[in-house]
Amino acid sequence: MDHHFTIGVEEEFQIVDPQTWELRSHVSELIASDTTLGDQIKPELHQSIVEVGTRICGDVAELTGDIRRMRRELVQTAGRVGLRVAAAGTHPFSSWVDQTISPGERYAHLIEEMQQLARSLLIFGMHVHVAMPDRATTIDLMNAARYFLPHLLALSTSSPFWLGRDTGLKSYRTTIFRQFPRTGIPEYFGSWGEYESYVSLLAELHCIDNPKKIWWDVRPHPTFGTLEFRVCDVTTRVDEAIALAALIQAIVVKLHRLYRKNMGYRLYRHALLEENKWRAARWGIDGLLIDFGKKAEVPMRALALELVEFVDDVVDELGSRAAVDSVHTILRDGTSADRQLKVFAETGDLRAVVHHLVTETAAGIDL
Repeated sequence: MDHHFTIGVEEEFQIVDPQTWELRSHVSELIASDTTLGDQIKPELHQSIVEVGTRICGDVAELTGDIRRMRRELVQTAGRVGLRVAAAGTHPFSSWVDQTISPGERYAHLIEEMQQLARSLLIFGMHVHVAMPDRATTIDLMNAARYFLPHLLALSTSSPFWLGRDTGLKSYRTTIFRQFPRTGIPEYFGSWGEYESYVSLLAELHCIDNPKKIWWDVRPHPTFGTLEFRVCDVTTRVDEAIALAALIQAIVVKLHRLYRKNMGYRLYRHALLEENKWRAARWGIDGLLIDFGKKAEVPMRALALELVEFVDDVVDELGSRAAVDSVHTILRDGTSADRQLKVFAETGDLRAVVHHLVTETAAGIDL
């Protein structure tokens, strides 16, 4: 590879009271107590959300170390102030109405612009950044990578509950975020210039004041020089986060290899891709996605295996075979959404679900 596809991950965590298992708006206390994460820990719109981000990592091995270290230090920091953290796309029963909005001009402007849509945006995602060689390649790879967004969502689903109810969806976070403008799977762009013209038009017409307000499931990051994947629910187990990040990097590298050989991946219409995204949000890995080439419904589990096979010839070069192979563990154990639903079926208690989330979030990080 001529270009080094460095990788980074941002994760949003719930701040939880271990007595009631409700969300607590205590991000300021958490950050004040932090002694090691520094600028890797940040507040979010709601004070019951804390975001942590890895450094720019040269490979998945480095990323694995940084993700585990961040989770370990975040869990320990929360414990010092009598709190816990949980990784799931939504909290099973806490309401957005009860949460405190973070101070600052950025958040005040967002509330003013989006009103209740912003106040109710109590959701938690994982964003994966892969460094791009140039702008033209960024758009070409974004166009092709759109096809895999439903697959990635299905593997990450962790938000079956909302406001104390079983929503019937594996990723209700997806539905909540869809209410925002400029979200979802992006349209096809013929070139970087076409994309830039789109952004400039939105700015000229006062739709946005900066490109960060384009919140697509995959987007060119406005300042980092990365292709940013934003489709995933935050994953509860740390190994799931590593697996999905490794899979995303491998997809990008495989698509780039095809691109360099003038063998671009087939592009499908936005409306068709959104059909698969709906199915992924509704049923997760237990659903049927559409294989548009075959014009047939195919089990997501089979498509996940096909996806692992698709990237097989790049994972050794990337040093990420073990991480990508962890997709098999997700298929065996179910996603976080599946496991949450199992706990609720066994206990009938959403507090037990939160306790389960807190326990799984802290597992595998060598406390």
